[in-house]
Amino acid sequence: MEQYESERLSAAQIAAMRRSLTNGRGALSRRSLLRASSFGALTAGGAGLLSACGIPPAKREAGAEGSTDFSDKEKRLTFSNWTEYMDTSEDEKSRPTLEEFTRRTGITVKYTEDINDNVEFFGKIQPQLAAGQDTGRDLINVTDWLAARIIRLGWAQKLDASLLPNAYANLSQQFRSPDWDPGRAYSYPWTGIPTVIAYNIKATGGRKVDSVTQLLDDPRLKGRVSFLTEMRDTVGMTLLDMGKDPVKVTDADFDAALGRLQKAVDRKQIRRFTGNDYTSDLDKGDIAACIAWAGDLIQLQVDNPDIRYTIPDAGYMTATDNLLVPAHARHRKNATRLIDYYYELPVAAKLAAYINYVTPVAGVAPELAKIDPELAKNPLIIPDEAMAAKSHSFRSLGSAEETAYEEKFAKLIGA
Repeated sequence: MEQYESERLSAAQIAAMRRSLTNGRGALSRRSLLRASSFGALTAGGAGLLSACGIPPAKREAGAEGSTDFSDKEKRLTFSNWTEYMDTSEDEKSRPTLEEFTRRTGITVKYTEDINDNVEFFGKIQPQLAAGQDTGRDLINVTDWLAARIIRLGWAQKLDASLLPNAYANLSQQFRSPDWDPGRAYSYPWTGIPTVIAYNIKATGGRKVDSVTQLLDDPRLKGRVSFLTEMRDTVGMTLLDMGKDPVKVTDADFDAALGRLQKAVDRKQIRRFTGNDYTSDLDKGDIAACIAWAGDLIQLQVDNPDIRYTIPDAGYMTATDNLLVPAHARHRKNATRLIDYYYELPVAAKLAAYINYVTPVAGVAPELAKIDPELAKNPLIIPDEAMAAKSHSFRSLGSAEETAYEEKFAKLIGA
C-alpha cells in the first residue's frame, strides 16, 4: 500500500473542499453525531432500549405480506436521512437529484433530515415497529450496527430484487455481503466510512506513522496518541494489527486486543480516547498520530498541509450507513425505486461530489470525473481495488454480546 503512504490532497481537491465548506455542508459535525451515538447509548443505559425494551423480536417480516403497499395509487414516499447528507443546489433551495427522480417517475419525495443520532432515531420509531405499525417513513438511513439490529428483530422489509437492477449491478464488491445482511436482501449502503491512521507530520518530526503497532509502542509518540471511543473502530484496528479478522472476532480475540490497548494506557502511551474532537488536537499537533475517520481528514487538509493519512498494511475498518424500508411502510415499492435510482452512475456521482464520503457504487469514477476530476482520483471517496481489498468490518453482535463488549470497552477508556 505504498501509494497511500503520507497521502495528501491535491491543490484542486483542497480548493473543491474549501468550496464545499463555504457552502455550509457541515459533514464534519454530522460525522461527530453519528459516530458517538452507539457508544454513548450503550454506556449510558441505551442497551436496554436497543434490546427492544423487553419486547420480544417480531417474526421476520411478520405481517408484512398482509399489509398493503399503496405505491401504485399514491405516487409519493417519505425519506428520513441525516442532516447535510444530500446534494443541494447552489442557492440551497432545492435538491437536484431528488427533483430529477420526481420528474422521471412522478413520485414525490417528502425528504426529512430528522436523524441526528442512531439511538435517538431508533427511539422514535421503535414503538411502531414493535407493534407492527407503519412508522410514517418509507425509507430510512441508519448506521450498520443499528441496521443489523432492525433486521435481526424482523422490523425491516425484504426488498424486491426485481426493482433493483442498478443497485444489484453496480454495488461495489466490498459492500455486497455483510454478515448481518448476506446478499443485501434488506439493505443497500448509502456511504462507506473508512477508519484509518492520521498524523501531523510536523508533530512527528517528519516521520510517517503507518501502523497501530507504532501508535501503541513507539516511545517517540508517547503521550501524543489518541484512539476512538467507537469500540468497533478502536478494537477493530487493533485486531487487524494483531493479524485477527474483526469479522470473525472471538471473545478471546476481543480480550487480547483490549489487553494490548490497556498496556498502552498504563504506560501513558495513549493520551486519551476521543470522539470527533481529536481533530482539533491533531490540527494543532498536540496529538501527533491517531486513529481517525477519513471524512474528517479531507476537511482538515483544507487548511493544514501537515495532516497526512495512511492505510496500514494490516488493513482498515469500514462502517456503512444503510438504506432500509421499515416493515409495514406504506410505499415500499416507491422507496425501493428510489434506492435503485441512487445506484445509477450519473446520480451516484452527483451525490458523491457533494457529500464526499466513500461511494458504494462501482464504476462511478468516469461520471464523477465529469464533475470534478480530482475528486474522482481521491481514494477516500472512490477506493481503488487495492484499497478496497484492505477494508474490513466488525461482525454483527448479539444483544448480550454487544452489551458485554461495550461494558469491557467502557472500562478500558474510563467511561
